[in-house]
Amino acid sequence: MKKYIFKTAIALITLVFFDCKNNRTKETLPNKELKDFAQYVDPMIGTAKMGHTYPGATVPFGSVQLSPDTDTIPYAVNGRYNPEVYKYCAGYQYEDSTIVGFSHTHFSGTGHSDLGDFLIMPTTGDLKLNPGTEQDPDSGYRSKFSHADESASPGYYSVVLKDYGIKAEMTATTRVGMHQYTFQETDNPHVVFDLMHGIYNYDEKNVWTFVRVENDTLVTGYRQTHGWARTRTVYFAMSFSKPITNYGSANYDKKTYHGFWRRFDQADNFPEIAGEKIKMYFDFDLNKDQKLNIKFAISPVSSAGALQNMKEEIPHWDFEEVKNNARSRWNTELNKIAITSEDDEEKINFYTAMYHAFLGPTVYMDTDNKYRGLDMNIHPAEDFTNYTSFSLWDTYRALHPLFNILQPERNANMIKSMIAHQKQSVHHMLPIWSHYANENWCMIGYHSVSVIADAIVKGNVDFDTEAALNACVQTARTRYFDGIGYYMDMGYVPEDKDGSSVSKTLEYAYDDWAIAQAAKKLGKNAIYEEFIRRSENYKNVYDAKSGFMRPRLSDGSFKPDFDALNTHGQGFIEGNSWNYSLYVPHDPASMIAMMGGKEQFTMRLDSLFTMELPDKYFENTEDITREGLIGNYVHGNEPSHHVAYLYNWTDTPWKTQDKIRMILDSKYKTGADGLSGNDDFGQMSAWYIFSSLGFYPVAPGSVDYSLGSPAISNAVINLDNGNSFEVVVKNQSPQNVYVQKVELNGKPLARPLITHGAIMSGGNLTFHMSNRPNFELYQNN
Repeated sequence: MKKYIFKTAIALITLVFFDCKNNRTKETLPNKELKDFAQYVDPMIGTAKMGHTYPGATVPFGSVQLSPDTDTIPYAVNGRYNPEVYKYCAGYQYEDSTIVGFSHTHFSGTGHSDLGDFLIMPTTGDLKLNPGTEQDPDSGYRSKFSHADESASPGYYSVVLKDYGIKAEMTATTRVGMHQYTFQETDNPHVVFDLMHGIYNYDEKNVWTFVRVENDTLVTGYRQTHGWARTRTVYFAMSFSKPITNYGSANYDKKTYHGFWRRFDQADNFPEIAGEKIKMYFDFDLNKDQKLNIKFAISPVSSAGALQNMKEEIPHWDFEEVKNNARSRWNTELNKIAITSEDDEEKINFYTAMYHAFLGPTVYMDTDNKYRGLDMNIHPAEDFTNYTSFSLWDTYRALHPLFNILQPERNANMIKSMIAHQKQSVHHMLPIWSHYANENWCMIGYHSVSVIADAIVKGNVDFDTEAALNACVQTARTRYFDGIGYYMDMGYVPEDKDGSSVSKTLEYAYDDWAIAQAAKKLGKNAIYEEFIRRSENYKNVYDAKSGFMRPRLSDGSFKPDFDALNTHGQGFIEGNSWNYSLYVPHDPASMIAMMGGKEQFTMRLDSLFTMELPDKYFENTEDITREGLIGNYVHGNEPSHHVAYLYNWTDTPWKTQDKIRMILDSKYKTGADGLSGNDDFGQMSAWYIFSSLGFYPVAPGSVDYSLGSPAISNAVINLDNGNSFEVVVKNQSPQNVYVQKVELNGKPLARPLITHGAIMSGGNLTFHMSNRPNFELYQNN
């Protein structure tokens, strides 16, 4: 192999391996006794059908998600969207029989996608740089595999690549993925490094790629892509445990001009590669059953930052140590709730839900606290951890309220990250759906304000509350964003001016209420009055004649040809009017009165859960499938997640108890197809955690949680403030779904709610269960 060793590279690589022992503390477990709840986590849950989870190795809120990708389905075919790509939002589909390779970044449970950066695939035999197809895997470097040879647990993934006889193992720290490949055969071992691969990929997605082979064990570089995030740059540093004996590259660019680089043979052992479409390979001398380890660090700032991340987090080659530390870090988080259940399936579902809830948002800064901002400049996170990947249309509902109980410091840092985003935004807006220093503008509402208001009202305010409130107000007054100007002037978004108008009006009204609650808490009366008035705008899209929320036109009339069951062309997004008409989480009592009173509203809810929704009403909707439905109730998508709790505002709260247990039992299962819809970055899982414990945040921005029917026998919530809150369930069984009595610290509750303060103060909540409803319970509500 031709040698290209640079003095600077020698200095850098020396830095990585210097003083290993002194640098082993950064990613290790705090010294305390923990129960091994990780044994109940099954990362395979949700990897089939539309759960969109990945099975690979990561740590809580980690920047690296090192996971297998099982196909290369393109985003578009012949210039048109390819619906098949939707199955691959997380890169992995359980039903597939081949693995393309292992990439380092993935979303969990989303309904759109990006990422899949820096795919690595170990091979033997003839070199192939094309991935091939599932129908003809031998035409490329992909390999067949069997689930019998596959294992996934928190912080660890392994599989046997059958075509090559290679055992592939993965583990991770926050910013570094570690690979371990055991080669049973030694016929021309290669590592393919595919820099064209990506999730939701298309031909023009790669904007630019740059790679340097620094020496015979170190490779650095970056890749910039144009996808869901339109300007996303990720830097890397890759280190091998064995010296490279030979390497090469292939450039698939179709460029007219190549400058004077054409004087070099860049395909063979040339150490500096650049282009839009690059693939590389590295060869090694390996004996039978010899292991090749790879450390792969990423950075939002620079390749030097990636290398420093590697030095800080894995300054050694001990795979087992990294694996064990990753599991310990997961156990640290999973021990925040210790449950007792007679049902092992319940434990698996509960702790897998906690695992999924703690996958994101993800850390987005180097170990020196530098990160790339929305303005594409490099910023220091001086007093906070910077996070990215805010799927806020989903996660404001239950995930961030869960964080205010279980992850208060992290949630405060996430809000600081949102405020930094707002300051860097040329629009001066808080995130809508953002990742990797980009705003995607995906979905509706301005739900950052809900996350911020919920923290303010609940007292989790380790951030500048005045700056946060001002950012909320500025965002909600941005007239040119998604119909807000019409909403401010007319009290609703007109459908003939802006689509999905009813959904937007309803969600803006809730967000405005959240702003009002934060303003009230902070004594900002003028802001409170402005936004509490705006929060009543939901009334402006209610059609009393039909009894449904209905799109209005700019002339004030309701849109004709209205179908309350249809999800298309009716003023709603990812839902129909039957479900969205119930979206007034901040004012259920007024909504119920508006819809005819408690008795009529109860019948309406009953009908929602029992009516038949024909396939034609959702057959063209990716996010709604039969698996997520109970009647016309859509649990597989978020706008309905509070609905079962609305019986608590009627004279039949026992129906909330019945419906919650039905949803828990039917929509959350073990196994790869155990989720009834996209996990949506932890929102589906957060719903499960709250509801299994017996309470739920119907309206984030309030201190109240609505009571349901707990599915566990006992749970102890270990709070960061040193207190513990215990949920005790008497006479628990699958049949005993009804609550006879609830006591908070020994005193009966007259209303179906508890407060955030009661939880954080510690104590116990005791449910007495039966197989028959208590019709008198909560009748003073």
